Amino acid sequence: HGTHAGALPAIRAGGLRPMNRHHVHLSPDPDTARHVGARRGPPIILTIRAGEMHDAGYLFFVSENGVWLVDRVLPAYVDGA
Repeated sequence: HGTHAGALPAIRAGGLRPMNRHHVHLSPDPDTARHVGARRGPPIILTIRAGEMHDAGYLFFVSENGVWLVDRVLPAYVDGA
């Protein structure tokens, strides 16, 4: 997941939330995450432990443009925040 430094406090506290979208958008690879994160300054790349989330029952979907979608990501599944 690509983001910017200003978002880190909220991510640490509450994880990733969809905000104004229907789902949290997760990049399929680090290069895409870097590009997304750079929209608002120097990018911060977060690793999401999606396998553990899936094992815990979270449902993932893939959009037509290859973005992974999930309802939310709790802080416990976010590395690098």
